[in-house]
Amino acid sequence: MGKLSAILELASERGRALERPYLGELTPQEAYTVLQLAPGAKIVDVRTRAEWDWVGRVPGAIEIEWNQYPGGVRNPNFVAQLKRQVDPESLVMFICRSGVRSIGAAALATEAGYNSCFNVLEGFEGDKDANGHRNNIGGWRRAGLPWSQG
Repeated sequence: MGKLSAILELASERGRALERPYLGELTPQEAYTVLQLAPGAKIVDVRTRAEWDWVGRVPGAIEIEWNQYPGGVRNPNFVAQLKRQVDPESLVMFICRSGVRSIGAAALATEAGYNSCFNVLEGFEGDKDANGHRNNIGGWRRAGLPWSQG
């Protein structure tokens, strides 16, 4: 089994264990490796425009708000925007701040006919530490993966 197949199988096992309605759960490092190895794979960042601008961006990610900023109202055009920017046959990995909004996005995309959806565990910033701060426990940035500010 090749490296890509091994990563996707492990992600699928995690997804089944968590009873997710989509294909699986990837760590940030695994998601980055999948981007390198799977032609046409996409990362969809579902954070808000404010988060992209103020916290940082994943280079090359497709940015579609799950909740709109300001106000936090669910984006009613999420699936339409996804369909305009991502082929339903693509392997799609969803990322948010901590890996929660991206669960909903991966589930909705699967419902809309995307068959290869994965959630990125820990998200961009990871979980809060004992002091309530992010970027210290898990996450894309903490893993040292490529990102840019502003």
